[in-house]
Amino acid sequence: MEGRCEIGVIGMGVMGQNLALNLARHGIPVCVYNRTAERTEAFMRERVREEPIAPAHTLEELVQRLSRPRRLLLMVQAGPAVDQVLEALVPLLERGDVVMDGGNSHYADTERRMQALAARGIHFLGIGISGGERGALEGPSLMPGGSPEAYARVEPLLTRIAARSEEGPCCGYMGRGGAGHYVKMVHNAIEYAFMQGIAEAYDVMGTALGLSAEAIAEVFERWNEGNLNAYLVGLAARVLRYPDPETGAPLVERILDRAEQKGTGRWAAQSALELGVPAPTLMAAVVARTLSHFKADRERIAAGFPWPDGWPATAPGDEVEALADLEAALNLVVLTAFSQGLWLLHEASRAYAYGVDRGEVLRVWRAGSILRARWLGFLREVVREDPEDPHLLFSPRFRAEIRDRLPAAGRVLRLAFAHGIPMPALSTAVDYVLSMRRSRLPANLIQAQRDAFGAHTYERIDRPGVFHTDWEG
Repeated sequence: MEGRCEIGVIGMGVMGQNLALNLARHGIPVCVYNRTAERTEAFMRERVREEPIAPAHTLEELVQRLSRPRRLLLMVQAGPAVDQVLEALVPLLERGDVVMDGGNSHYADTERRMQALAARGIHFLGIGISGGERGALEGPSLMPGGSPEAYARVEPLLTRIAARSEEGPCCGYMGRGGAGHYVKMVHNAIEYAFMQGIAEAYDVMGTALGLSAEAIAEVFERWNEGNLNAYLVGLAARVLRYPDPETGAPLVERILDRAEQKGTGRWAAQSALELGVPAPTLMAAVVARTLSHFKADRERIAAGFPWPDGWPATAPGDEVEALADLEAALNLVVLTAFSQGLWLLHEASRAYAYGVDRGEVLRVWRAGSILRARWLGFLREVVREDPEDPHLLFSPRFRAEIRDRLPAAGRVLRLAFAHGIPMPALSTAVDYVLSMRRSRLPANLIQAQRDAFGAHTYERIDRPGVFHTDWEG
């Protein structure tokens, strides 16, 4: 197959293997390479059947097998490993070749690599990939970013392997520079918040309402038939029903309550702070995962910090009413998380000249993506009403969806507090909405104090200018 392979895949982890198989099963000849040849050989022996996949044992052999202009997809661990591969690979390439990074790389690293390779006439694309291992094999959501010219050279390959919705392949050009990886970073931050909201609903159902894992799974399945129809909601129901092979009890109840993270959620929180975009629900989801790691500390504190019964007294109501409120509250978390994430995308696109079309982003997420959900169609309509509006709360339609769910969210927060249940996603979502709907916040007192102790000055509401007062006089 020398010179006949249309794409090379570097990195034979599960994601790399599945993408290679996906490409090959769509009639695209693939050459695969892994730093350790044993993994490549195991892949060829155990998973490749009649697919047009050829192994390479060196980078030189890989490059020789590719047709020009060469197209290569890196599926290695984000960070230094990407630079190490590029250091060995780039001297073997020619002007016009295209290298794609499909890992969860930091957008700033992607832009640095893009500039370095452009100096040698080589194109570099950062591609966000959502869908997990199964999506990589059966059809992922793809978020490529870089130069339009580079994308044009790989678009026919990417659109063939992407998931499909009623609007076509869930692959679209995200914008210039590191836009692809930035969009994927925001995608993951919204995913964090969505999952945290689901976990909080699970906690309330189990702790406050006393429902079993099976009963909670039934609730999630019912919610998945309505506005909350989403991959993550259906997944929660499936996970809750999975039995522990040893005991037969729900496996989820045997899993340590310590959530891991790869870094994308933290990067999104840092970027939001740098750009001055309020994204409290996205940040709270990151903090919640961090808090979960202090298991020993939490156990020690819990032993000496019992929560008083009936503090405060719960509002009257039965289980059916509580579950209806909880469903409305989770919808509010989801909508608010998307609102914050799309605001962050808007400001980042403007600050970094990405040219991101948020409507196109939402279209690409509609199938294959971990975030696929019924709300995406509505959100896309709202964004397209006025693409220049930075956040969705300017839309009367969006505000109506939020406003109708606020009373239920308040009742859920009261119920949760009565049982000592933390609700960081829901509470920050409510506070975000309440803050954005207030024409006047108490920040005037903060600014007065800053001027009093540090002469930081202030502005007035009745006339222009910058002022300072001798508050001791």
